[in-house]
Amino acid sequence: MAEKISYEELAQKVEALEFEIAQLRQNEISLKESSRRYRKLLDFVPYPMAVFSLKGRVSYLNPAFTDVFGWTLEEMEGEKMPFVPTHLQEETSEKIKELFDQRIVPRYETKRLTKDGRLIDVVTRGEVFSKSEMGLSGELLILRDIANEKRFAKNNEAMLKISMALPEYTDLEDLLDYISSEIKRLLDTKGALVILLDEEKQEFFFQGAAYDDTATLKRIKEIRFSIHDLASGNVIKTGEPLIVNDTSRDLHIYPSRDMKFGHDFKNYVIVPIKSNDRRIGVLAAYNKTVGIFEHTDVELLETIAGTVALSIENARFSEELKKAYRELSSLDRAKDKAINHLSHELKTPISIFSGTLSILKKKLAALPENTWEPTMARAQRNMDRIRKLQSEVDDIIQEKKFETYNFLSFIVDQCTDLLETVIEDEIGNTTLIERVRHRIKDIFDTRETEPEYIYLDAYTQERVNHLKPLFPHRRLELNCIVDSVPAVHMPKDLLQKVIDGLVRNAVENTPDHGKVDVIVQKQGEDVVLVVKDFGVGITQEHRKKIFEGFFSTQETASYSSKAPFDFNAGGRGADLLRMKIFSKRYDFSIHVSSLRCRFIPKVSDVCPGNILECDFCTEKKDCFHSGGSEFSLVFKTVSN
Repeated sequence: MAEKISYEELAQKVEALEFEIAQLRQNEISLKESSRRYRKLLDFVPYPMAVFSLKGRVSYLNPAFTDVFGWTLEEMEGEKMPFVPTHLQEETSEKIKELFDQRIVPRYETKRLTKDGRLIDVVTRGEVFSKSEMGLSGELLILRDIANEKRFAKNNEAMLKISMALPEYTDLEDLLDYISSEIKRLLDTKGALVILLDEEKQEFFFQGAAYDDTATLKRIKEIRFSIHDLASGNVIKTGEPLIVNDTSRDLHIYPSRDMKFGHDFKNYVIVPIKSNDRRIGVLAAYNKTVGIFEHTDVELLETIAGTVALSIENARFSEELKKAYRELSSLDRAKDKAINHLSHELKTPISIFSGTLSILKKKLAALPENTWEPTMARAQRNMDRIRKLQSEVDDIIQEKKFETYNFLSFIVDQCTDLLETVIEDEIGNTTLIERVRHRIKDIFDTRETEPEYIYLDAYTQERVNHLKPLFPHRRLELNCIVDSVPAVHMPKDLLQKVIDGLVRNAVENTPDHGKVDVIVQKQGEDVVLVVKDFGVGITQEHRKKIFEGFFSTQETASYSSKAPFDFNAGGRGADLLRMKIFSKRYDFSIHVSSLRCRFIPKVSDVCPGNILECDFCTEKKDCFHSGGSEFSLVFKTVSN
């Protein structure tokens, strides 16, 4: 029989039950408040977070998840999340098993799809929670989008690699091919181009390209497009990058593009290459292997363009310099050949004309001298100038040995008997054959005398004493200041040409009542010859060119064929070039310093040729301090 409960006991039980219900209600309120707080906290987490039921259905997505992947909680709650790529389904199933076994999956890297179909790199971490822990059971997934991090790291690595590799490519085509191949690799495309602009013709050409098909690659490098026939023209014009992910819209604008290239363009991205304030071309990538081109591709291409622009410009300049050098080398060879030929061609007529003048002079001797002597002297003076010029040219090209002398000498030696017979029959003078042989030698012999030991102090004094009587009409001080010095080693005839040329050059550039100092002194272990004039000097521009040969420091209008040692006699500069060649051959150095007369700073300004007639000088020292030139020759001493 059941025990009867008193009213008081029942009231106590009801009161206890009401308290328990109140506690449960309070716990429910607290749980809801905790859930609200947790959700609010999760909403502020900057990384994508998702909560799934144990059956894998979505129960919560935070705003960061929506920002990255595109799906919202409203559309996905109670549904399965379709963000696992097909090729990663098996791997994901294994990770879910691991999650339930271990209740936690530490950091691992994988890929997930976004709502718009993009495949992004993520780092994920998962944990299973129980009902006792959270009031419900399920799984929490935290993801972090590392696509930008990986792209930045990849781009930085690529930029470092490209920057370090650029100096290795001095050839323009090799450089552009390398850049194209890197673009193709980094953007994962079927092809890439470095398109340069021919500014003169307003055409695009393709010296750099990357494409899997060799035949297509070769064809691309041979074609040119007008700047109006490619979308690259608009990029050059505006300076703004361009992305086209659907080329069907521009086929009517550029109808010849695909036909000339030999393949279709499905999509492409183009950015300008800028050098200072110019756009010298574009970088282009086309036909992306996976997906479409995005703004991140533009950023990468712009970074590459900024990195390689200077190298492309330098390589183009280098290419142009090489081309110019090849052309100049060809012209230089042609010039040498022409000078060589002319030098030898001059020898025979000079010899003949010289002989003719001698014969003519003998025949005119019967006539009054005043009727023909001035004309004959003028002709002889100009003949001497031509002979001197020919000698200078011959010295300049001395290293190119001519075979004409040897050939003619061989002919003469082999035909001596025959020539003697013919000459004896015709003239009756067998000694003429020797005169013919000597004549050939005079005309064609290019052999130099052997070097010898020469004391420059004594020899310089000897040459100055020899030269002084050659310009008695000039009122100049020619001072020779020499110290005792060791011997130098070189051919005497070449040293004579050097000293005579420098002294004559100094005299011809110094006005009357001026002075020229010739100094020989020891400088350390070397011997120095200095020829210093106090004349008009040389302008800075002309100082750079005086050793180039056949260069006059005077204006063409001021040039005249005067007698040697006359003021402004009109030197050709060939003697200075000849000295420069001698210096390289016999290991001495030649230096020049000059100050243009401050009263006549321009080349077109004219010196009166006499200090006493100069409007700017009241005494000689005014001229001495106004300008002048100094040529120094430094010889290595030798022991004989």
